[in-house]
Amino acid sequence: MFPVTDSALILKLSLSELTKKLQEGSLSPKDVLYTYMEKTLDVNKDLNCCTGILLESFDQLKTVSTKKEGLLYGVPVSIKENFGYKNHDSSCGVVINLERPAQQDSVLVEVLKRQGAIPFVKTNLPQALLNYDCSNPIYGQTVNPHNLQKTSGGSSGGEGALIGGGGSVLGLGSDIGGSIRIPASFCGICGLKPTAGRLSLKGLSSIYRGQKSVLSSPGPMARDVDSLALCMQALLCDHMFSLDPTVPPLPFNMQIYQSTKPLRIGYLESDGYSHTSPSMARGIREVKALLEQGGHTLVPYTPLKITYALHEFLIKGILADGATTLLQKLEGSPVDPCLKAQILPYYLPTWLKKTLSFLLKPLSPRGSAMLSALCGVGSVSGLWKQHAAVEDYIQETIAAWRRCNIDVLLCPVIGPAYNFLFCSKLTTAVPHTMLYNLLTFPAGVVPVSTVTAEDEEELRHYKGFFQDHWDKLFKQAVSGGEGLPVAVQCVALPWQDELCLRFMKEVEQLVKQSRK
Repeated sequence: MFPVTDSALILKLSLSELTKKLQEGSLSPKDVLYTYMEKTLDVNKDLNCCTGILLESFDQLKTVSTKKEGLLYGVPVSIKENFGYKNHDSSCGVVINLERPAQQDSVLVEVLKRQGAIPFVKTNLPQALLNYDCSNPIYGQTVNPHNLQKTSGGSSGGEGALIGGGGSVLGLGSDIGGSIRIPASFCGICGLKPTAGRLSLKGLSSIYRGQKSVLSSPGPMARDVDSLALCMQALLCDHMFSLDPTVPPLPFNMQIYQSTKPLRIGYLESDGYSHTSPSMARGIREVKALLEQGGHTLVPYTPLKITYALHEFLIKGILADGATTLLQKLEGSPVDPCLKAQILPYYLPTWLKKTLSFLLKPLSPRGSAMLSALCGVGSVSGLWKQHAAVEDYIQETIAAWRRCNIDVLLCPVIGPAYNFLFCSKLTTAVPHTMLYNLLTFPAGVVPVSTVTAEDEEELRHYKGFFQDHWDKLFKQAVSGGEGLPVAVQCVALPWQDELCLRFMKEVEQLVKQSRK
């Protein structure tokens, strides 16, 4: 090996510093790969975040070193387990998908390699992906780098934990309901869910192909916003556009990312439905004040019909088939503890869901509406109606942004990191993130603070909006979080990914300056 000091130095470098040193030749791809490989194995002992080392990365070293090219030349990159990598499984944590290695690399893996990057490890996810925890019967539970008694979040939780724990400088995750943003929030890193369709999904495994109501997006996860921007710039290249012609050939617009013109920013502390912990609300208030001091204009904003959207669009969209496909994928496999509570009602026959929904109405309005939504859409014409209603909802939301005349939106993201086994019990928290998958808006997460003793004290008096079973569970889920990361979410309109990143960068810089 090489002197310890080199390793420590390499691990400290930001992605932009690292690429600079690699390109000028003061660091070799070999030193960098070996350093991160060693760090990853070390981090994985505590966090259980990796599903397998990509040994091909060592072969790639030989070819990379011969031609010094690409924006990510020599950078080791971690990838979520569902990204196709030739001759490796993409199981999605489901037993029936094992021993079915990918025939070829996914488009994004191919593009990473073309840009000189070295994919070196695959990372963990929850069984069947449709969950924001990170455990499955094959690879077990991933834990949080800041507190081993908390979850990393999910579904890109292996990425969140590995990057948060210092074992990777850049990773790729995927997000259908917050699966990049939630682990970024829980693990104290940055993550971007781009506009649906901006990056190629070709070669990514999903449990739910053909579901068109709530769309999934692959995206970057890293320690700072510049890293996300560099990754997007590298991926949005002619090579990707030719490998997947269904992706609009929009290169990264650096001018928008580097712009400094003041923004008009909508903001909300809470949507009036989803749980908002004291630290989440404080994060928004503090960032709002910093943005105003920084010369931006902030305008209160309320998302439209959030309760209706959750039941009629999100749950009925993702589980339009009454969860049949999901349950088929779980056949022959033990159900992971992280998924049990969530899928229990999925097994009930439709007539029973409907009856229980009716009986629960006066006792638990939320429970009743959820059970009703879990019945799915019932027919093809029902699905078409649902798709049409989603299109209308997107247009109505854009119209509401126009009325407020806002460029971007500042809103909460689920946090701080939960205690184990609570994610599956708290689908009531997902509108914070999943709303933007439904709307196809780009959305990213930036860490801005940590949970204080005062936040914990305030949590003791937390009641929630409904003061029901779920509000009590949420309080238990986030308790004991002192010192954990607190993040905010930044959102822009479709195809404005660069503006979303520019806004995230603004938040990151203002927070950094305020700490000085």
